[in-house]
Amino acid sequence: MIVKALSSDATSITQVALISKAYWGYSEAQILSWTDELTVSPEMIQEMQVYVWKEGQKILGFYVLNQPLDNKIELEFLFVLPSFIGKGIGKKLLVHAIEIAKKNPENLLMTLDADPNAAPFYSSQGFQTVGQKNSSIFGRFMPKMSLPLH
Repeated sequence: MIVKALSSDATSITQVALISKAYWGYSEAQILSWTDELTVSPEMIQEMQVYVWKEGQKILGFYVLNQPLDNKIELEFLFVLPSFIGKGIGKKLLVHAIEIAKKNPENLLMTLDADPNAAPFYSSQGFQTVGQKNSSIFGRFMPKMSLPLH
């Protein structure tokens, strides 16, 4: 079930992000180096649109929509626990995020910087690669992707 995140969910949400990121074969050192940028704080939950997929009290996945800017809204994060990847939770979270973004008619485009491992998922959901940005891993790039909302 998708519900709005509570500030008290911040630690659990961050754990989902770190565990999910590690699933893609990144080293422990890389995961540790990304801890700050993958941390979801209570303030972030209050200031942004953060939703979680919960079964009972367990958070299986989540997404974060940043504040809209210039008719664009950024999907900051979307993570699912590895044991639930491929079971439709990520797709349902993404569809939910798109529905939330479309509620504001000023949001014309959803954007994201995709982990290269997740880019095929986003492409399968209609996102187009519109550029790339340097990754924190030397010589590697992250696809910049977008989806028209209206």
